[in-house]
Amino acid sequence: MTAKLSKCLTVLFVVFSFITGATAQENPVQFMSRANAKVARAAALKNRWEGPVDGPKMHKKKKIIFIAGDMSDAAIAGVFHGVREASAAGAWETLSIDCRGRCNQGAAIISQAIDMKADGIILAGVDVATQVKGIAAAAKAKVPVVGWHASVKSGPTDGLFTNITSNPKEAAQVAALFTVVDSNSKAGIVVFTDSSNPYMAAKSAAMIEAIKQCDGCRILSVEDVPLSDAYLKMKGVVESVVKRHGAKWTHVMAVNDFYFDLLDASSIAPLVASNKLSGISAGDGSATAYRRIRSKGIQSGTVPEPLTMHAWQLVDELNRAFSDQPASGFVTPVHLVTSQNIAYDGGEKNTFDPANDYRTHYQQMWAK
Repeated sequence: MTAKLSKCLTVLFVVFSFITGATAQENPVQFMSRANAKVARAAALKNRWEGPVDGPKMHKKKKIIFIAGDMSDAAIAGVFHGVREASAAGAWETLSIDCRGRCNQGAAIISQAIDMKADGIILAGVDVATQVKGIAAAAKAKVPVVGWHASVKSGPTDGLFTNITSNPKEAAQVAALFTVVDSNSKAGIVVFTDSSNPYMAAKSAAMIEAIKQCDGCRILSVEDVPLSDAYLKMKGVVESVVKRHGAKWTHVMAVNDFYFDLLDASSIAPLVASNKLSGISAGDGSATAYRRIRSKGIQSGTVPEPLTMHAWQLVDELNRAFSDQPASGFVTPVHLVTSQNIAYDGGEKNTFDPANDYRTHYQQMWAK
């Protein structure tokens, strides 16, 4: 690990001190009991509506500009399609701008959306901290901006009407504690992260803090592999990890399912075949992740995002903004998918789509 990366991660650990509860080392029996309980709660069926029950009537014929950090990301693309589905209730027009991973490089992307006569803007997978001028321009033009994974914080933040995201602290904790339970507190762990993305960096920092409570677990290394070029770098990184740690490497924790796509690739899988790795991702619940979990391959679990439900919430939040009402404040509970519960909550379609009838709940609100 370079001195620069070490310094970066140290800062992240301080900034994102997400772990709650006892800071002192717990008794191993108490810790294991808490880990099992938290994992069980996260894996429970999500068939009860816990979101908003009241809101404004649906506005009609709005133009929404969906600014995608990178539309090749399956999660972002899934949210976009969900927004189009939900906004059909108001005959909204939804257009996209695909930054292809370059939204954070200074382009006036929000101003471009304003020039397109947007009534509302969605920032999806774009760090709002890099869009200060654009956010100010939107405020001046009275165009509400909502975020999806635009910040590590949920709710109104940094000029956003609201930001929708599962709690990264909770997602990371569940992933880490599942690893503890899966290994019976004897894991040799390599963490794959992307420090260029604050949301993902927050997850890996919280994972590491959670694992510190496990006496018999060891973080062997933290591998910073940006998703934008991971397909080029991953083989070399894995070769290095195997050379350094050998059979001590037993478990993988990653901030995104895409790292497992690469570990499962024909050019990389043979490098780790003898390790018989078991792994979990703290996001986002891709179709390939579901297939790996179902086949009991290298990936044992994922902490998915309810992409379509988040999309319906994005539309609802914009509708609240158009009505000069406050954001709903709803944050979706964290969910864990393993081979034991994969048949439920959308798993038959290789996605996390909660069986809580959210579409009907939103449609009933909007029809008032």
